[in-house]
Amino acid sequence: MMTRVFLSVLTIIFLAASPVYASSCYSQQEAEAEQGIRIHSELMVIGLNCQHLGKAKGNDLYGKYRAFTAKYSDLFATYERIIMKHMAKNGDRNPEASLNTLRTEFANKISNDAAKMRPDIFCKSYSPRIDKAAQLNYEGVRRWAATIFPSHPVSKPVCKTSG
Repeated sequence: MMTRVFLSVLTIIFLAASPVYASSCYSQQEAEAEQGIRIHSELMVIGLNCQHLGKAKGNDLYGKYRAFTAKYSDLFATYERIIMKHMAKNGDRNPEASLNTLRTEFANKISNDAAKMRPDIFCKSYSPRIDKAAQLNYEGVRRWAATIFPSHPVSKPVCKTSG
């Protein structure tokens, strides 16, 4: 009986320390970071796909995306560090490659949406995001990234906080 209790406690301790257990959820900060990276990746795809239509109307969407990226480069770099730290903490041997894969997955998802629509319809539906982003201040970008929409969930659940 005592051996069984000891083994149970040892198993719980081992599981709590393992990367699989630790990676089962994101902190609020990690969830915000992933969403921020998703938003940034999506804006890039929108800017690239819609630049021809925007320029025809005097609205350089890709230029706005680039200006947005430059303005908040420190925030996006912080988001990248947070996600790579989470990945490394959970046993990822190459967090930078995994971050690049994550960015590619986000870009591919919205690219697939674009491929299913006529370009003018895609741009009419999605290009307002770039104008919205261009008008946000630092805290506005963070609030946007911290908001988890049902249509755009993070890849892991957010950890429950005690309190």
